[in-house]
Amino acid sequence: MIDRRAALALALFTCAAPFGASADGPRQIGWPELMPKDWDAAKAMNSVDISNLQDDDPRANALLVKMREAADNAPPNLALSGTAIRIAGFIVPLEEVRGEISEFLLVPYFGACIHSPPPPANQIIHVKAPPASSGWRSMDMVWVTGTLRVNRADTMMGMSGYHISAEALSRITASK
Repeated sequence: MIDRRAALALALFTCAAPFGASADGPRQIGWPELMPKDWDAAKAMNSVDISNLQDDDPRANALLVKMREAADNAPPNLALSGTAIRIAGFIVPLEEVRGEISEFLLVPYFGACIHSPPPPANQIIHVKAPPASSGWRSMDMVWVTGTLRVNRADTMMGMSGYHISAEALSRITASK
């Protein structure tokens, strides 16, 4: 049986079709749209046969470093810069004062940047929350609305390729 949060995370990641957007409102996007169409996420591994590598093999460690560098330098989709969007994801807090989150990373799946390595930079959005954003916790599922900008930020939790100064945050709840 699949966990409800995992199912919702998969739905959020694969949701690429804009729906419910008006001509003057934000465009609802899914995470795949943040990746350029010609970008190959597996390029760093295409020429490596990992079946012969052990965990303690120096070549395995070198490959991990190469993969992390490729992920941190993942190219953004420049065509989306300056677009008013609405996107769903999970909160990874960066700044919290007196229970109010003022800054966070928005990531496409549960546990990203906390319980697993960060996704590629083009799958992380650095978000400045609107004032008085209280009641949010790590890994809460949210809709973020604002103007997407291409802007790299190296944070303690991962490298982001985008930035949004959020105009609105709204909670996503999984129905039982």
